[in-house]
Amino acid sequence: MELKIDGKRELGLTINKIIGKISSHLLSAVVCAFFLLPFFIMVSTSFKPEGELYIYPIKLLPIEPRLKSYLDVFTLIPFFMYFRNTLTICFFAVLGAVFACPLVAYSLSRLHWKGRDALFIVTLAVMMIPYPAVMVPIFIIFQRLGMVGTILPLIVPAWFGSPFFIFLLRQFFKGLPKDLEDAARIDGCSEFGIYVRIFLPLCKPAILTIFIWQFLNSWNDFTGPLIYLKTWRQYTLSIGLQQFRLQQQSNWTSLMAAAFMMSLPVIMLFFFLQKQFMEGLTFSGIKD
Repeated sequence: MELKIDGKRELGLTINKIIGKISSHLLSAVVCAFFLLPFFIMVSTSFKPEGELYIYPIKLLPIEPRLKSYLDVFTLIPFFMYFRNTLTICFFAVLGAVFACPLVAYSLSRLHWKGRDALFIVTLAVMMIPYPAVMVPIFIIFQRLGMVGTILPLIVPAWFGSPFFIFLLRQFFKGLPKDLEDAARIDGCSEFGIYVRIFLPLCKPAILTIFIWQFLNSWNDFTGPLIYLKTWRQYTLSIGLQQFRLQQQSNWTSLMAAAFMMSLPVIMLFFFLQKQFMEGLTFSGIKD
């Protein structure tokens, strides 16, 4: 009798688990579809002829798909030049963030020196200041340094570290066991050797997370290029898309094509690196 009751109980628990998994998957699918709908409409609109935008009832898929909107992007604006400028800025900005932020975070988390905690508090305080409040002073600094009109103001700040990235990496470094560096010191490894040989390999997922975030920040940055770049030959894709919008105010198909082409590299980057990105947020450095 007890075996029958236990069997029914286990069967009930199994059914509840199955129903819970199905419900969670359905909910995830609905939420995913909700967030993908604007992207789907953008892509669908980019393939539609101009006349299909105003027909009723609205068609989600183009009746007669065409590529003219994408050809307009290449012919009406120097897309490849904007793409090259954006990629150049992203490359050097990401390189600076990946180089500087782990170094500063390691110093603030694993080394003991006078004023370390005070400097970390200042770093956290900088995160509280909105960018518009410091935009003019930063512009004056770069103007006096003679960098306005070049891409350097869009790259140099990354080489001094981002407060948020430093905070993220500091918490990551503090979560690593102290036995690792103690064992390295016993073996005669220097402090810099411990950083390079022990901690940097362990924080690869976190560094990759910083890589993705910095790339997104530089790729989507509109305010920075608008303030510091003077000639159209220096423009990035964000500025180029704005110029394209001003030229083609009612040509929504071409605008959607330009927006899709600008967002495609970011989507592909996250698609291929999403596993490493999630590991960077959850990786602890300790394996069972």
